[in-house]
Amino acid sequence: MQPDMNQMMQQAKKMQQQILKMQEDLAKTPVEGSAGGGAVTVTCTGAMEFTAIKIKPEAVDPSDIDTLEDLVLTAIQDATKKAHEKAQSMTSGLGLPPGLGF
Repeated sequence: MQPDMNQMMQQAKKMQQQILKMQEDLAKTPVEGSAGGGAVTVTCTGAMEFTAIKIKPEAVDPSDIDTLEDLVLTAIQDATKKAHEKAQSMTSGLGLPPGLGF
């Protein structure tokens, strides 16, 4: 017995709608990454659009710019990791094979 093509097409369309909804939700979901115990905080959306960087005054030492640069980079990496984790958790219910999510 062959699968019903109409049913398969309906399922594919439903899954496509779910993915579009999740992408919209991710674009609105704020994700925060930080470094240095909160000395540097970076905010982005789950869709990886960076929206803010906050740097506490005590993180700024004009004689040690390298450390500040490392803190900013670490905070960006933390936010990126959390955004990816958020996307993974949202798509886990779709039953997609690994790598086919967001």
